[in-house]
Amino acid sequence: MRPLPQWSTVAVAPPQAVVTATLRWAGKSADVTAGHTVASLKPLAIATDLDAGQRPLLEYRDSATARLLGVLQLARAAPATTEDPSVVLYHVEAGEHRCLRWPRRPWNAWLQNRLMSKNQSSPHSALAPSAVQQLMIAYLCPRPVVLVSVDAPGHRNIFPMDLIGPLERSGLFSLALRSTNVSVQVMCDVRRVALSSMPATMKEVVYKLSEHHKQPLLDWDELPFPARLSREFGIPVAAAALRIRELAVVHSQEVGSHRLFLCRIVSDEGLADGVQLHHTAGFHQAYRRRQGMPFTEI
Repeated sequence: MRPLPQWSTVAVAPPQAVVTATLRWAGKSADVTAGHTVASLKPLAIATDLDAGQRPLLEYRDSATARLLGVLQLARAAPATTEDPSVVLYHVEAGEHRCLRWPRRPWNAWLQNRLMSKNQSSPHSALAPSAVQQLMIAYLCPRPVVLVSVDAPGHRNIFPMDLIGPLERSGLFSLALRSTNVSVQVMCDVRRVALSSMPATMKEVVYKLSEHHKQPLLDWDELPFPARLSREFGIPVAAAALRIRELAVVHSQEVGSHRLFLCRIVSDEGLADGVQLHHTAGFHQAYRRRQGMPFTEI
């Protein structure tokens, strides 16, 4: 048997409501569907918008059936900022999903791990196999894909990201960007970016812009689609975007392999209805297919 794909690129109407995320600790629980995000890949870390103690569980459930899809065991690291302790970082210690039946579940994980060990060009080849499996559990909540626009004197760039999301209780919005990205320092300096929420139909052009994680854009006129200026900052964004948000960076810090940016939303323009490009775990799509309700794959 071949392993399932690790990731599925799917079309989902935002904000996704097919999976709920819940933190459980000391007899308490809280919905964090719009209150948690991945803050780093190495080590795998989760940022939350509340302090759930030292060792909470993060559960993912199918919204329609309440069936448990997966669990991550977390260990408290620290507040993301000393000034505002409302955002807390957790390391992922362990995880398990229930999307596949026994014995296919461990067999699929073994096949995926073996294939990844042979493919050193994989973007996650530097991670331990267990961490990649845990990361896929974090993607049970489908992750929206946006284009991040950065504009500063002598530097312009646009690239896709999916390690993003609101931390609702804190009023903040987070971006976790690899520290090797060429625009990281510029984002720290100018402290403003614009996000274009991209239609699922634009997958190919969005993925093509991944090259700008390593090299900046030479000229905005090179964009493979029409652009417009964002409302407050005047940063070029995708004219075909479903939604444009401008973010002011209020704090950033290194978290393992990534730079975590905590931002406040300055403007939010809903431009069109439609399904947005999302990523989810391949075993999640397999589960939904078995239930007769698969995502539309792109």
